[in-house]
Amino acid sequence: MSADGLSNQEIRRILDDCRTIAMVGLSGNWYRPSYFAAKYLLDHGYRVIPVNPNYEEILGQKCVPDLGAIDEPVDVVDLFQRTELVPQFVEPAAAMGAKVLWMQLGIVNEEAAWAAKDKNLTVVMDRCMKIEYARLFGGLTWSGVNTGVISSKRPRRVV
Repeated sequence: MSADGLSNQEIRRILDDCRTIAMVGLSGNWYRPSYFAAKYLLDHGYRVIPVNPNYEEILGQKCVPDLGAIDEPVDVVDLFQRTELVPQFVEPAAAMGAKVLWMQLGIVNEEAAWAAKDKNLTVVMDRCMKIEYARLFGGLTWSGVNTGVISSKRPRRVV
């Protein structure tokens, strides 16, 4: 059984409750998926902390070289990292009090997931925060994608 068997309601709860994201491996290149995801999340009211030692700033946000350099509470550690590198982020995520260890699309590391769960972290694997937000809050409908969410309410906008 996978360590990530999360329902739509559980993902929605994470996206509703967890507003500060440490994005590990966020690229400053506008054409990279991490850049699109960060921009989207910033535009939707999230606090994104870029974790990348190669930049001083991305999308107007000050970069930090590693998780240990973050001096504020973080809800989600969002990993844009190769699968084999994921285990090294479990302990720092737990130590900083993060609630969620989120592995982006294409990233599945069961060993790291079980280690994170043992440290009381919720684990999300092989999913994109941007895509999940748009899917669950109706943001993909403009392109004709069926989100599977039926609601008379317009998507929540944060200004």
